[in-house]
Amino acid sequence: MKSRILLVEDDASIALVITAALEAEGYYVTRCASISERDRLLAGQTYGLMLTDVVLTDGDGMETLGRVREAAPHMPVIILSAQNTLDTAVRASDTGAFEYFPKPFDLDELVRTVRQAIGASESAAFDETADDVAAGLPLVGRSPAMQTVYRMITRVLRNDLTVLILGESGTGKELVAEAIHQLGKRSAGPFIAVNTAAIPGDLIESELFGHEKGAFTGAVTRRIGKFEQARGGTLFLDEIGDMPLEAQTRLLRALQSGRIRRVGGTEEITLDCRIVAATNRDLEPMIAAGTFREDLYYRLAVVPIALPPLRERADDIEALARHFLVRAAAEGLPRRQLTAAGAALLARQPWRGNVRELRNFIYRLALLARDEVIDAAAIEPLLAQDRAQPSASAPGLAPATLAPLAPAADFAEALASWLVHEDPAEGELYSAALAAFERPLFLHALAVTGGNQLRAARLLGINRNTLRKRLSDLAIDPDEAVMRH
Repeated sequence: MKSRILLVEDDASIALVITAALEAEGYYVTRCASISERDRLLAGQTYGLMLTDVVLTDGDGMETLGRVREAAPHMPVIILSAQNTLDTAVRASDTGAFEYFPKPFDLDELVRTVRQAIGASESAAFDETADDVAAGLPLVGRSPAMQTVYRMITRVLRNDLTVLILGESGTGKELVAEAIHQLGKRSAGPFIAVNTAAIPGDLIESELFGHEKGAFTGAVTRRIGKFEQARGGTLFLDEIGDMPLEAQTRLLRALQSGRIRRVGGTEEITLDCRIVAATNRDLEPMIAAGTFREDLYYRLAVVPIALPPLRERADDIEALARHFLVRAAAEGLPRRQLTAAGAALLARQPWRGNVRELRNFIYRLALLARDEVIDAAAIEPLLAQDRAQPSASAPGLAPATLAPLAPAADFAEALASWLVHEDPAEGELYSAALAAFERPLFLHALAVTGGNQLRAARLLGINRNTLRKRLSDLAIDPDEAVMRH
């Protein structure tokens, strides 16, 4: 015999559609539109499952679920909500709900979830010990793509499963890692972030595992590694796809054994931290090419979370832009407002640098806009400036010193043309020519590597520290370089 289901929904059209779909599956559905009616029905009848909206005619359907738990402690609850924020998803998880569905939802998926919840009701409850979630969550967006991300985040908050965050540069991978930490059961512990690609291969063990005094030349004191620093909290391994192969082997050994040993030490130290890794690389071709260990991939990707690029969540651009305007004002920039036409213009842009590019653009807009209210007319000149992609000049050089050349022009001809038009002070020709040559070269290398300085240095065939110094000397911002291209 099919179970009886209680549907608490004050939108008559949605209630009708859900009821029809569930009754077609053979379930018996009882409908109501308020918390008071829900409580009355639960007091007089046993139900196999309850579906409930959040905003009801007489209150918040989630805030009052405590009374539901008292009346029917083993009944699975599925939450439906049009308030499609991470806060709502986390609140739903904290109530012990079997599942959370943002509106609009896939009706077939809802029916399948109802079937699963009723069939596994004895194991549907989640740990309900998490504290209330504070305001100011780090993620913004209500698009369907972000709803999937939110739901994945809520599923890993009450456990220590290893998470691998995948996404293009600028999509907010570190923000997701921070959200998993601050909303999860290890929030009282430290959040330690390390860029694994930036650590030289011969120092990776010392950086991650620490070393004892005298372990090698220069080890004048004991050093505590990142794993120990993250004890009780979360260790975020960023740019894991760019980690040297030898370092991957050492990391895998630590993850498999759950223990580490400081370089030069004999004591085995048990790991006590959650591991969250992230990469903007496509790891499958790297595995096929032998540049990334397959066994390490499966060790890290216990729960993969794929972050959508901004072009796949254009509905979120307006909310993000307004959010960044508020943050910019809080950080001392002029207070601005965005018109609907301005937001629509922003939503039509490609944003190849994703959320990071949008954030930088909004901060620049807040600084440069003349009026408090920003409309499309104020945004367009800044967008046009970015689309033009002007060649930035080296310090002290005029932007027009290099004469325009045909696309097929020879490099030597371009240099000769520059020398004819440029007249630096005596003794400065070499440094000026070098700067003029290096700037477009470094900009190109950063653009094609997505702003990853280690990969850019490899592409150029120079040391990463050399690249960083020259970027500083030339006042090149890697993020701006990616956005310009």
